Amino acid sequence: MPAKKKKKKETGGDIYTGRLDIAKSGMGFVIVEGLERDIIVRQDNLGTALSGDEVKVEVRDFEKRGRKEGVIKSVVHRKQTEFSGVIQVHPHFAFVIPDKDNMPVDIFVPLHLLHEAKSGDHVIVRVVEWPEKAKNPVGEVISVLTNESVNEIAMQGILIDNGFPLHFPDEVLEQAARFSEYLDKKELKNRKDMRDVLTFTIDPVDAKDFDDAISIRPLKGGDYEIGVHIADVSYYVEAGTELDKEAYRRATSVYLPDRVLPMLPERLSNELCSLRPNEEKYAFSAIFNITAAGKVKSHWLGRTAIRSDRRYSYEDVQEIIEGASGDYKEELLLLDKIAKVLRGQRFKKGAINFSSQEVRFKLDENGVPIGIVVKESKDAHKLIEEFMLLANRTVAEYVSKIKVKDKPVPFPYRVHDVPNEEKLKLFTTFALRFGHTFDMDTPQSIAASFNEMLRLAQGKPEQHVLESLGIRTMSKAVYTTENIGHYGLGFDNYCHFTSPIRRYPDVLAHRILQECLDNDIHPIKQLEQQCRHCSDQERRAMDAERSANKYKQVEFMQNYVGEDFDAIVSGVASFGFWAETVEHKCEGMISIADLAEFDDFELLEHEYALVGRRTGMRFRIGDKVRVRVVAANLEKRQIDYSILDLPMQKANKKPSLQGKEKTKRPTPGTKKRKK
Repeated sequence: MPAKKKKKKETGGDIYTGRLDIAKSGMGFVIVEGLERDIIVRQDNLGTALSGDEVKVEVRDFEKRGRKEGVIKSVVHRKQTEFSGVIQVHPHFAFVIPDKDNMPVDIFVPLHLLHEAKSGDHVIVRVVEWPEKAKNPVGEVISVLTNESVNEIAMQGILIDNGFPLHFPDEVLEQAARFSEYLDKKELKNRKDMRDVLTFTIDPVDAKDFDDAISIRPLKGGDYEIGVHIADVSYYVEAGTELDKEAYRRATSVYLPDRVLPMLPERLSNELCSLRPNEEKYAFSAIFNITAAGKVKSHWLGRTAIRSDRRYSYEDVQEIIEGASGDYKEELLLLDKIAKVLRGQRFKKGAINFSSQEVRFKLDENGVPIGIVVKESKDAHKLIEEFMLLANRTVAEYVSKIKVKDKPVPFPYRVHDVPNEEKLKLFTTFALRFGHTFDMDTPQSIAASFNEMLRLAQGKPEQHVLESLGIRTMSKAVYTTENIGHYGLGFDNYCHFTSPIRRYPDVLAHRILQECLDNDIHPIKQLEQQCRHCSDQERRAMDAERSANKYKQVEFMQNYVGEDFDAIVSGVASFGFWAETVEHKCEGMISIADLAEFDDFELLEHEYALVGRRTGMRFRIGDKVRVRVVAANLEKRQIDYSILDLPMQKANKKPSLQGKEKTKRPTPGTKKRKK
């Protein structure tokens, strides 16, 4: 796609729109879609722009190597408007010293915007104005954190640092509060009434926002009507309203170990839109006529009214699948049977069967981790997954066939490209060491090779490393109007339709789908830009979730400093390697400096390993190691391990500790846990 630029002005160069990335050196780089190389912006020419902002940059010059160099002309969209820091109050003004270096200057706070904050308080401040020629932005204190726990300050800081506002604007909350909790009789006349059909939700035990529900009833002739009902968020969130603008700005809910930062106010996410049991709700539905053997004969798409009869947790349904008695057991077992057929069909058509694990923290009343639980995806999860995939695919297929002026309707597809060729070549060479060969002729044959490798590796020592590295070869899924299909799922057409409470692209999909059903289509001109924004916000949410999980890991492992654990090498770099404990899935670093006494190590990328130049000793991703917890630093969010038992050399001789006396190691669990 060619880079978008404005017409050249008489007094200046071309103006581009892109995202600003500021390096630690202070040098800025504007990333513009369609340009092969970023535009350099020197520190003096950044203006008020911050890293992550969408900006307009004017090209003024060229570097010696031919790279464009420019000046920031304006900020189109701020990545972050809220910051945490310590406030200093003076007789006539105050200012906040930010905690992080993503705000390079202090924030000026007029006294009337202090809101009872006192000098030395830890606060959250929102930037309300940044005059063009002013060095410092003007802010308003929106929260005082001084009396909050260390955990609370850390979690709020993680959300803020990733650009997610902690509070909804008053006008958004007021708009959400105005909606009635009752269904409108006029609106009901325009919907299929499904309130008398058996319907239930299946979600995590602690869920409050129920996006989706499943209905089932028998049809004449032995077939079944299975409905996938999704919260009709677009009924409440109308395009262009303040509620819609805030939902778009956030684009996603963020899930941290101890909280959810919702995309929509709780009045909508947990009440009006949530498909809670024994409450009548608006839904957007995909209803299928399916045989008991899993063959989809027909489908219907449209708006409905539903009433959930039962709220299940995944654990409830899993127990029934495994033989326990329970409500609607026959229906649940039938849905499980059909889901397994649909799943089998997907893999036959090229979907890749990567397994997944979810790590959850057990927290005390103060949010401090007291345990870690590793959860695997079981049949109950897969049941819901298959019917959601079916609905998403069906909606995307329907819209993909509709044309406006002989062109496809702009639509937010969820796409996944084929694997990166270089990464794939590196991985297949590595997999060959374990006897796994890949047919590289077509994308379909590559997917089949992945599935065969995963099947053969099941239960073997190399399973973890092959799965982990295999996932890393995959491209990242994104939102875009360019429908290239979803490689990992094996679908030619795919979108996100089933989680509009927590994802903005699903809201867009609902609106466009309804226009298609009404044959009254108004293409969104800036849809590709909206897709990019949603993809960016998704990445930021994932970064926030990773940071929060890392914080909890460090907090948890502080109790085990000095103790020893079995671990798996989870990553390698020129400066050391990472190891993840088998028991708790907590990742820490063993630095190259700590290994220097044993050998001089070098990184062999093609082997995913650190290898000793003299001994041939190697630490390869997937290797089992024994580690000791040396330090757990919350400020740096870093766990440091030391290596205990060294790996075997090429000659199969255990290396000595170079004349050092090997001390007796305590057995796991014998050391008293720190209070």
